[in-house]
Amino acid sequence: MTTTADVVVIGGGIVGIAIADALLAATPGRTVVVLDKEERLGAHASGRNSGVIHAGFYYSPDSLKARLTRRGNLLLHDFCDEHGVAVRRCGKLVVAQHHDDWPALDTLRVRAQANGVPVELIDAHQVRALEPLARTVDRALWSPSTSSAAPSAVLEALAGRVRRRGGEMRLGAEVVSASPGVVVTRTESLHVGHVVNAAGLQADRVARWFGLCDDYAVLPFKGLYWHATWPSNRLRRHVYPVPDPRNPFLGVHVSVTVDGRVKIGPTAIPALWRESYGGLAGASGCEIADVLRRYPRFLRSSHHDVPALLRAELPKLSRRHLVAEAARLVPSIRPEDFTTRGLPGVRAQLLHLPTGRLEMDFVVRHDEHSTHLLNAVSPAWTSSLAVAEHVVTQVMDGSSG
Repeated sequence: MTTTADVVVIGGGIVGIAIADALLAATPGRTVVVLDKEERLGAHASGRNSGVIHAGFYYSPDSLKARLTRRGNLLLHDFCDEHGVAVRRCGKLVVAQHHDDWPALDTLRVRAQANGVPVELIDAHQVRALEPLARTVDRALWSPSTSSAAPSAVLEALAGRVRRRGGEMRLGAEVVSASPGVVVTRTESLHVGHVVNAAGLQADRVARWFGLCDDYAVLPFKGLYWHATWPSNRLRRHVYPVPDPRNPFLGVHVSVTVDGRVKIGPTAIPALWRESYGGLAGASGCEIADVLRRYPRFLRSSHHDVPALLRAELPKLSRRHLVAEAARLVPSIRPEDFTTRGLPGVRAQLLHLPTGRLEMDFVVRHDEHSTHLLNAVSPAWTSSLAVAEHVVTQVMDGSSG
């Protein structure tokens, strides 16, 4: 079967759906088709993330992440309010585990000011008033605009708006090849004006079909969470450590879900294949060999202390070790309280092949016929509406439809 479309979006996660929504809003009547290989939307990262709506103070002021997270935070809060999606406006504490963390807190405060994000450096007494269960060494950073929402609820509401605007979702439609003007699934060929690649874990492969990603490859990292048996609302705020600036991970933290539950995580454990959610599902010898070929470049990288990263992350496969890490932030956390494993996720982290450096920013590449969202990792869920706005108004302006 052959059909036509003005725009085909490959990937039914939050970023792909948000771009479809923005395209339809910008040009009503445009034919937009979203393709996803799974039988439901958000089966991968968008249905497995923390649900934290980030504020945008971690990121270098000259980065896309800084600009689009700050803007995305505002847009996502407004969207949730407009569509009746519950949001827990709990805020976040970034706490110091020792005095050596103080300069990094100052750096985060300066970045927040440069990014236009409201934060405040507070003392231990103020921390106790905001979150009695949190521990800090004399000072912490308070972010009042960090929140929580249910990713599935946001995605469902956004997908509903796409459908109302005339967009089409085709699920169970795995894309097997694409080239300028043509997208091929296992059951049909589509003649298209423009292709948007929001394929997440497979985005680098799709971009290579268009010759736009020879210098990057996805290096997957597995994220694990554990949920508490605590009653709702026992913890009032997200509690995070000071992150290691050499790596694009925020470290094990304690977060509050929209319904008041508490969870700890995530890990950033190197994975051997992209959809490594549990057991051997999704594994293939070719893919494992491909991932293993990337690791020597990463291990030799001068940009990261990879041995230290591995020493820190691999023990987190143990629940007790992960709980011990979280207890440094919230001392009342105990192993027996965290016995329910959350849905594991896999981070589609880009590795820059020439240097072995993990890419810290979002990467958007395009040509006349296609646009590719690469390294759409955290905080891509927070940033999704702003990413879509950026892609449609600045990247794709006049290139399709």
